[in-house]
Amino acid sequence: MTTSSDTPASATSPQAVADYLIQHPNFFNDFPTLPAELNIPHPHGTHAISMSERQLISMRDKVRMLESKLAELIQFGEENDGISDKMQALALALMTTRTPQDILVALTLHLREGFAIPHHALRVWNLPADSVPGLSDPVSPAARDQICAMAQPVCGVLAVDEAIDWFGEVSPHLRAFACIPLRVAPNNVPVGLLVLASEEEKRFYAGMGTLYIERLGQLISAALVRMQD
Repeated sequence: MTTSSDTPASATSPQAVADYLIQHPNFFNDFPTLPAELNIPHPHGTHAISMSERQLISMRDKVRMLESKLAELIQFGEENDGISDKMQALALALMTTRTPQDILVALTLHLREGFAIPHHALRVWNLPADSVPGLSDPVSPAARDQICAMAQPVCGVLAVDEAIDWFGEVSPHLRAFACIPLRVAPNNVPVGLLVLASEEEKRFYAGMGTLYIERLGQLISAALVRMQD
């Protein structure tokens, strides 16, 4: 005897039953007492419950999941607000600088106290004659080529080989880096490199967001260009 394919009697698997119910949304309207008669396993226990109870549990689970996501979004928002405030404080400090030395002082203060970044190194070229030792130390042509090739900041491994020597005696202990090319408009030509470093391996990592790191580079670049005017 052939059973019609349009009824759940033809179902040979749980997926077929599920597909049938999806394709026939009025099924329970035709059998209004059926949900109350069905008993299904409790998702978090061993006893059986009614379908309406199962739906209620499902809704509660969804609410908890949404609440968790909302809390996560709120946390991200608060963290971004904090970073924005720190970036503004650094920008205001850089606006008052008059010399390359002032830039170094402001950058060191805000990176360590504001952003809790323990180590950084900055190298630039084409600065005025009274530039600061260390800041304008020579950068090899090979390193400049590596910097020019960066379309955006590179996080994780050190992207410029010789930059490890810029950190002196602490260099053997560094595990994570963020290399930020410093570029100026309108031709976007690199004028230097800012390297952030940490002993914590996960402080900077490949794939992390670079929005604020890029803005940091833009702020430093603008301050340095002003020194050349």
